[in-house]
Amino acid sequence: MNKLSRITLGLLSAGLLASNVQAEIIKIDGSSTVYPVTEAVAEEFQITTKEKVTVGVSGTGGGFKKFCRGETDISNASRPILKKEMELCAQNGIKFYELPVAFDALTVVVNKNNNFIKPLTVNHLKKVWEPAAQGKVKTWNQISSSFPNAPLKLYGPGADSGTFDYFTEAVVGKAKSSRGDYTASEDDHVIVQGLSRDKNGLGYLGYAYYIENKSKLKAVPVVNNKGKIVAPNEANVLNGSYNPLSRPIFIYVSQSALKKPEVQKFVDFYMKKSAPLIKEVKYVPLPAKAYSHNIEVLKKGKLGTVFGGEAQVGLTIEELMKREAKL
Repeated sequence: MNKLSRITLGLLSAGLLASNVQAEIIKIDGSSTVYPVTEAVAEEFQITTKEKVTVGVSGTGGGFKKFCRGETDISNASRPILKKEMELCAQNGIKFYELPVAFDALTVVVNKNNNFIKPLTVNHLKKVWEPAAQGKVKTWNQISSSFPNAPLKLYGPGADSGTFDYFTEAVVGKAKSSRGDYTASEDDHVIVQGLSRDKNGLGYLGYAYYIENKSKLKAVPVVNNKGKIVAPNEANVLNGSYNPLSRPIFIYVSQSALKKPEVQKFVDFYMKKSAPLIKEVKYVPLPAKAYSHNIEVLKKGKLGTVFGGEAQVGLTIEELMKREAKL
């Protein structure tokens, strides 16, 4: 074999090796809300197994676009998959498992130095965030006469965020129905930075990001559907009183990806080892039987979603577990 042939063979071998190494990486993307949970699980998994996991943040909607094109193995989602995303997956032959992994208390927040805030009702929040408020509701006293005549500056997730979808459905009554004149980002850290610098700011984000930044932010209690003032915390999520802003968060696993041993190991690790990590990053773990139920879903090949491609709010942990998946 001449020198050129040996070089060519070496390059081909290196290419195949690189391809094999790349194939062994577990690719995850999606929700910034779910990111702290999956990243914590991925870190522990990599220490234990030496497998490689990448976790990106492009928002729930952005993550589903990648997932349904077959670019990722797992998608983090802070709301259920929607019909248009299911259609994209179907077009590309992507079948999937829907696995709830935790509950989140979607949190309304203001600057730490806000000294006039009071509990807000859903109607207060709707008055602020509905499309009709754009360019019109610009001061705090327009929300309530008990608030000062101070400029109202808003911060929240962008349109590719599952948090945006859930909040607009729960508060305005229709997913993605929102005013557009606010500082928007799929990255919750950007929302935190904005609110931490703005004493007149108001926004919303996942509970873990509030807890991580309690020195900069103040959580706003909300009035639930029974007229009770409730704060975002684990107890109120578990007893169902933190409504309508309590929600399940998910991972979606590609059926074809699950055939890869490393993905199988990761998902099994997630279901069996994540509960203490979920508490550590300040979300609410599901009951142990819920993770066992997820493992049964995988074993029995129950593909699809229990939500039928529709946005839903106010679902309790028990109600979630009683549903059957459908493609």
